[in-house]
Amino acid sequence: MGFDHNYVLRPYDAENIPAAELEDPESGRVLRVFTDQPGIQLYSSNYWDGSITGPQGVPYLKHGAVALETQAFPDSPNHAQFPETILRPGDTYRRKTVFVFDVQ
Repeated sequence: MGFDHNYVLRPYDAENIPAAELEDPESGRVLRVFTDQPGIQLYSSNYWDGSITGPQGVPYLKHGAVALETQAFPDSPNHAQFPETILRPGDTYRRKTVFVFDVQ
């Protein structure tokens, strides 16, 4: 099964409140994601099957990794109630996402 979902982020203080936080209790490692984007896609490597190996010779297995992708909502241009995503000539597109890695 796994995840491949876009989550709507509530309006919040994007500079001080993380949009997402992942923690590994065993190692104490923490990832915090800060963004001004309205959504975040969570993907859990649903189709890896071990046929590809990483640099250390370890196979990439199903659900062996996770991705957090900050973004607008999928299919935004076709939904008037979604935040605007059309970039017109002369407009500037500027968004900010910060990934903070830490140890507890």
